Amino acid sequence: MKYVELGIGSILSVMTLLMLAVPLSMKGQEFRDDSVKIGGKWRKFTMLLPESLKPGAPLVFVLHGYGGKVWRENPLAAPARNYGFALCIPEGLKDPKGKRGWNVGYPSQQGWKQDDVKDLLKMASTVQQRYGLSRKNTFMTGMSNGGEMCYLMAYSNQNTFKAVATIAGLTMEWMYRTLHASRSIPLMEVHGTEDRTSEWTGDLQNKGGWGAYLPVPIAVNYWVSKNRCMQEKQELIPSLNPESGHYTIKHEFSHSPYGCDVWLYEVVGAGHKWHTDDLNTGEEVWKFFSKYVE
Repeated sequence: MKYVELGIGSILSVMTLLMLAVPLSMKGQEFRDDSVKIGGKWRKFTMLLPESLKPGAPLVFVLHGYGGKVWRENPLAAPARNYGFALCIPEGLKDPKGKRGWNVGYPSQQGWKQDDVKDLLKMASTVQQRYGLSRKNTFMTGMSNGGEMCYLMAYSNQNTFKAVATIAGLTMEWMYRTLHASRSIPLMEVHGTEDRTSEWTGDLQNKGGWGAYLPVPIAVNYWVSKNRCMQEKQELIPSLNPESGHYTIKHEFSHSPYGCDVWLYEVVGAGHKWHTDDLNTGEEVWKFFSKYVE
């Protein structure tokens, strides 16, 4: 084997090039695919790191719906760039039916031992450390199955996610009956009154096959009571698309002694969606989270 002897000047030059290679290769890469091994499984996620991001910036997790996938340009992407916070967009594991999602106890997930609460908490700790993001200002939002995961996280008495915002999500009856939330947490819900997948009026008889779940007003009022909110203010918000015939009633519950507000956006006439055709949903979610940024 032939060896090449390098002088000290050559070694320093090589080291300099290696040091420069990392930032140069990352330059302009707003989105970065990453993963972390938790409990013997690789958990994949995508980061959105705006160019203006500062050390210790807030972090928001965005969870997809059942059978969904990582959505890079989701409704929180523009606010992340505008206000300087990071997004972590994780990918759910496949359940016994082969659908990617979050284990919230659907009948189709029966027997699935996956603990997504524990995994997401560990993922958050890794992301905070790996990317130099705030441990105090970490939040979670998600749509449908991702929204149900937000409710489950709220019930889990954790102290990683400071507030949650659920979009078209549900409180499953088993959560309400068996879990005891000893901690208050700020919570926001956006939900269409004509949602035929996640019914505004609930489905305690499990007619839809997702398992029994509470009516949205009762699910939200649990947190109004838990947080001891003492005042409700209502605001009528016209739809961004006037031709839809939709409008939104914002119920803002405040004056909590714990500083934990509850906001409910009742999107009248709307179905199962992120509601971006009626609201600037991402802006509204960040408006809520930003109240709790230290």
